[in-house]
Amino acid sequence: MKDFGHRLQTLPVELIAWIVSILAIFTINPYSDSFSLCLLDNLGLHWCPGCGLGRAMNLLARGKFLASWEMHPLASLAYGVIFHRIWKLIKQLKNRTHYG
Repeated sequence: MKDFGHRLQTLPVELIAWIVSILAIFTINPYSDSFSLCLLDNLGLHWCPGCGLGRAMNLLARGKFLASWEMHPLASLAYGVIFHRIWKLIKQLKNRTHYG
């Protein structure tokens, strides 16, 4: 039981969350307006600086660069930030595993 608790504490939760979020972005339908995770949109506000970012990232992954840019111009920057964070977390995990 103690070993299970130690493994659970060393689980890279942030790394798993970022990888799951990238996979979720690949699976969404960028042209559907039926579901939104945006708090401001759900509160009835029609403008949010982040709205459309996930759909734009999906379009970018599909190679539709112009449509992605028109939906949200920061999609490529968001990919860069997320993949950089994933890389840093993997390096941290590797160093912690091999070097204590």
